[in-house]
Amino acid sequence: MKHEAATQQDFRLSDQYQDLKAKLHRHLIQLIEERDIDFDSWSTERIERFVTEQVRRYVVEQRLPVNARETEWLARDAHDELVGYGPLQELVDDDSVNDIVVNGPARVFVERDGVLESVPIRFANDRHVLRVIQRILAPLGRRVDESTPMVDARLPDGSRVNAIIPPIALDGPCLSIRKFRKQALTAEDLIRFGSATREVLDYLAERVTGRTNLIVLGGTGSGKTTFLNLLSQWIPQAERVVTVEDAAELRLEHPHVVRLETRPPNLEGERAVSARDLVRNALRMRPDRIIVGEVRGDEVLDMLQAMNTGHDGSMTTIHANGINDAINRLEMLAGFAGYSGSEVTLRGQIVSGVELLVHVSRLPHGARRVMAVSEITGLKDGEVQIRDLFRFDADSDRIEDLRDQEAA
Repeated sequence: MKHEAATQQDFRLSDQYQDLKAKLHRHLIQLIEERDIDFDSWSTERIERFVTEQVRRYVVEQRLPVNARETEWLARDAHDELVGYGPLQELVDDDSVNDIVVNGPARVFVERDGVLESVPIRFANDRHVLRVIQRILAPLGRRVDESTPMVDARLPDGSRVNAIIPPIALDGPCLSIRKFRKQALTAEDLIRFGSATREVLDYLAERVTGRTNLIVLGGTGSGKTTFLNLLSQWIPQAERVVTVEDAAELRLEHPHVVRLETRPPNLEGERAVSARDLVRNALRMRPDRIIVGEVRGDEVLDMLQAMNTGHDGSMTTIHANGINDAINRLEMLAGFAGYSGSEVTLRGQIVSGVELLVHVSRLPHGARRVMAVSEITGLKDGEVQIRDLFRFDADSDRIEDLRDQEAA
């Protein structure tokens, strides 16, 4: 049985099957154009029925040497090519998949439970990958071509999309989709997964409610945005929240949220709206809190200004591998933004604005953990002073509560 399934799967990955699928796709497109069919006005069930009927008729008329199971594959794949994301549709529909990575037509990977693995899915060629990329981007009002070979976008469900094509990508078009959970993680979920303890989350809930300025830090894929979503659940409902993001990913469970998203330049290289523009505008919108999805550029100065000028409880995330790295990165970004004051003055702004740092990480086996919760206690001899409140101990695989210990 396993051998038979493997043989069938090999056939689906073969050049023969890919060629057959391409011919069938062209046949259906021609049929749709001849009949002037408007799929937008059809129900999902009607589209599926039409595709299935036409595939079966095509198999019979062309006397194709395929069995009933392979005909079902052709019908499903043809449907996905016409109205979905082609070979990726089944991965997009799979709730166990967190990330989808396409490295050219023959190499597709997914992340499940924090572990990246290859999947038996392929595209016919580079043109096929590019067609799916264009299908994803078209409803979003974005485009990718030789003049604009890189693009960031998001799907209607909030999933993040990045595409890069030749001549920048040397091995063919590449696509990355970071999917978001349909249901936001709760505190109970994190406790069940072992990502955090009840003591850590109770403490953070108290600090968020008390309007503490904080930064969530970690590496790529560590769960920063997910954790920021969780923290936002504890913002009092009477407060007005303005969010600023490059690609709107935050899904705040809050009744009074204004969501702002950056805009890339148009084809003439004009009319871009940067995160810094949006943070400055947010300051004029009477926010109680400003949440920046990720600080990665010159908006860092305006974010620090917001935290220092009465917008207590503001939050953001930053790429960093540790608490001290996060402070260094804030300083570095400020330098890139054109900050010309002294180092001590900048650190004074950081100490005055940022009160709490939460470090999250993805461990080698894929599990995500809160690695540390630390507070900034002040400035001494020109150095930012930090005290760990909670810290993950790898030897015991648990989070230690350090609040009752004296700072080192």
